[in-house]
Order: sequence, then C-alpha cells, then structure tokens
Amino acid sequence: MGRMARRRQRIWITRARPGADATAERVRALGHDALIAPLLAVRNFEDVQVDLAGVAALAFTSANGVRAFAAICAERAIRVFAVGAATAQAARVSGFKLVLSADGDVDALAEGIGQRRGELRGAVLHPGAAEPAGDLAGALATYGVTARSLLLYETVPVKLEAEAAGQLVQADAVLLHSPRAAQVLAAVLKAHPAPKLRALGLSKAVVKPLARAKLASRAFPSMPMEGALLNLIDRAP
Repeated sequence: MGRMARRRQRIWITRARPGADATAERVRALGHDALIAPLLAVRNFEDVQVDLAGVAALAFTSANGVRAFAAICAERAIRVFAVGAATAQAARVSGFKLVLSADGDVDALAEGIGQRRGELRGAVLHPGAAEPAGDLAGALATYGVTARSLLLYETVPVKLEAEAAGQLVQADAVLLHSPRAAQVLAAVLKAHPAPKLRALGLSKAVVKPLARAKLASRAFPSMPMEGALLNLIDRAP
C-alpha cells in the first residue's frame, strides 16, 4: 500500500525573529504553510560591559545569547560550550573557532562542562537572558565549576491583537522553542480556546506550561533539536 500524501498544514511559528524566519524556511521546505507570529521579542540591554578576566570559556543556552554577545565583544578565540546544535551553529557563524555542543538542555550542558572541568583554567561566563530557561550557574556549581552570568537581553511577551490571535489558534499546529513562549501561549489560549490545535515543543520543559491548556495534543521530540521538532508535524497526533 502506498504512503498517504502528506496533508498541507498551517504551522504557527512563535519564536522571536530572526530565528522565526529560519524556522519558517524549514517548515515551507516540508510542504507546509508557515505563519510567523512571534510571542516573544528580544530586547538587548544597552551599555553592557564585558569582563573576560579569569574567564576560561563561554556557555550559551540560546542563539540569541550568541548573537547578543558577538555584537558587543570581539573575542572569538575563547572556548564555547553550546546547549544544542542551533546554538552551536550560531556560534560558528559568529566566528567562534572552538565550539562544543551538548545536544541537550541546560542540565546536559552543565554535565558536559562539568566533565571537562579539569581542562578549564578559570570561570565559565554565561551570556544570556535576564530570565534564562534554566539555572546554568547553579547546575555548574554542583560540578565544582565557577560560573557567572552576563545579562545581555530580555525576552518580552508580544501582545497579539484579538483578531490575529483568533486566526492563529485555528492553525493545525503551533511550534514552541522555549517555556517562556509556551507561558505566553497559555495566556492567549485562555481568551481564545483552540481544541483542534496541536502544540509541538522543543522539549518536555517547553510544553510544561501548557499542561492545563485546552489543546488537541501536546508533543515533544526525544532530542531537543529543531529537525526532530519539525519531524513531529507530519506524525499522526
């Protein structure tokens, strides 16, 4: 029996730009319609001072963190630990030479750095958001690694107009890349119930804020990588 033709679906992309544009390209390449309507916007802080004295490595938990740091600091020879493939790719594109990817979440990143603590002559600097996805510095402390955070930006919720929200929740599926985006979506769904919408999140932690939301289904891939997330689109709900 031949495979059923894939149904063309409307996929709502909630992540902040420019990441949303890259995701939209991949969604369209799979034969689906991409609806870009970010639930978060990135707001960089001004006049951030970068002090790399005593810093042996950088740890990034998002591509946004990489871009924000690269924009204000010219240092590229320092070692980089990235949470996953997309963040590692952003670091390489930004010019960093030594990049290792944990291909996981914040805990996997902390474990990967912890295993190499003997190679680190100094502290680990974590440039990122004012509200990070997880407590990397705290996790690293349990491995005996000294870490400090450098706050570069904040993610702020985007207010959707009622009419736009009403149309977006009629999409076939919504893609979520962070718990913060899922929190904003949960608030949207209170005003605009979406019993037919499938929520596809990058990880278990990402879909957790939607536990009580009225949705058709929630799903996340076994590996927190965007390719794996996009594979869920064509799977039966």
